[in-house]
Amino acid sequence: MSLQISNAQRAEVLTQALPYIQKYNGKIVVIKYGGNAMVSEELKQQVMEDMVLLWLIGVKVVLVHGGGPEISENLQKIGKESKWVDGLRVTDSETMDVVQMVLSGKINKGLVTLIETKGGRAMGISGVDGKMIKAVCKDERLGYVGRIVDVDVQPVFDLLNNGYIPIVSSVGCDDEGNIYNINADTAAAYIAGALKAERLITMTDIEGILRDKDDPSTVIPAIDTKAAVKLFEDGTISGGMIPKVECCLDAIARGVGKVTIMDGRVPHALLIETLTDEGAGTMIVKDFKHEY
Repeated sequence: MSLQISNAQRAEVLTQALPYIQKYNGKIVVIKYGGNAMVSEELKQQVMEDMVLLWLIGVKVVLVHGGGPEISENLQKIGKESKWVDGLRVTDSETMDVVQMVLSGKINKGLVTLIETKGGRAMGISGVDGKMIKAVCKDERLGYVGRIVDVDVQPVFDLLNNGYIPIVSSVGCDDEGNIYNINADTAAAYIAGALKAERLITMTDIEGILRDKDDPSTVIPAIDTKAAVKLFEDGTISGGMIPKVECCLDAIARGVGKVTIMDGRVPHALLIETLTDEGAGTMIVKDFKHEY
């Protein structure tokens, strides 16, 4: 009897997923990968499995990643102290060498390898490749921390059209060849906008936008941009959520269909968010009147 119940449950899951599979087949979904899902080995394995499954059913998946904790760890190994200004890492020339090595080397190629062991086809690139992310110095006090001024996503299109999952590390460059550390949320928003992606999914260590920041049960499942602005004004969106939600709104302004701030600590959250009615965070749309 238990086997019959299990089979029925599996059939129900697949039936529920069918309209979403049809909806996202051939569409571009950008995933900003970060938070605990990038640190926990178990969650990392699950995220890569989810990405490969989405790829296998015809979703054009693009992954954009940072790697702050690993950068700090590697700086510590060489005796380099991390310094911060307004919550941003001061990045001198030596630090930038480590940033590039960790992001575009160790992390990027590690993710490519992991996806390929799961049966996918991935190609790792950085924002420097093809001058994809053009940047300038954000603030002289920060050194080689960049502000994006232009994005050319042709390299990403080329990889997608050839059947690869592009894995993009968040560094950029200027016309003089200087390389900059770029905030991964910002990079993902710009890339998703330039691709006119169907969705941008941002993985975080919080349930989503909360009515009460101290109560995880108050997560707002869906909101439009006008309502989100009001939450800034009344202080509901505060602290570290401010830049994340700002990036989400920027992505929508650049043409992304929907943006989700998702709890990456939930096992297989990507599949829950994309292929079920349940969802796994807060979805932001431009205007509910045109979306529903």
